[in-house]
Amino acid sequence: MAEHVILSPEDIRRSLSRIAHEIVENNPTLNDLVLVGMRTRGVPLAARLAQRIADFEGRGVPVGALDIGLYRDDISYLDLKPQLKPTEIPTDIAGKRVVLVDDVLFTGRSIRAALDALIDFGRPQFIQLAVLVDRGHRELPIRADYVGKNIPTARQEDVQVFLEETDGRDAVVVISMEP
Repeated sequence: MAEHVILSPEDIRRSLSRIAHEIVENNPTLNDLVLVGMRTRGVPLAARLAQRIADFEGRGVPVGALDIGLYRDDISYLDLKPQLKPTEIPTDIAGKRVVLVDDVLFTGRSIRAALDALIDFGRPQFIQLAVLVDRGHRELPIRADYVGKNIPTARQEDVQVFLEETDGRDAVVVISMEP
């Protein structure tokens, strides 16, 4: 298995700064903005985005964590036993502008599950999607509003995101599963 680094720590930092600026540009007020990271790596990415927004806007935005384990459509298909982690939404999201944050957008099925989970907490004014990597291969009509990097991949390749908070290092790598 060959591993190819496609985003270095500096690339990740720059991508998140750009995404944070785009979020501010597209949301005229921070008063109703909430960032919600999908477990696992979407949570630290959401926190980093919130920190960057606070750095250049002088005020923070609430950050939540969303577990989609029970909302996945492949639990029975794959006979999965999801390991549930707490969902922590810091404020009522009804009528708010929610930016859902994840590390990799692939088929769109995890995002669909996250949308279902979010709606159980209230009806936001709208939901936007921010991802560090969009690798293509959609199975559902879902697209990200904010993308750090588009990476064309083959289906047999694996995109892995490593973050300091969860893995001890920052990197995005593509792993070829072919011998």
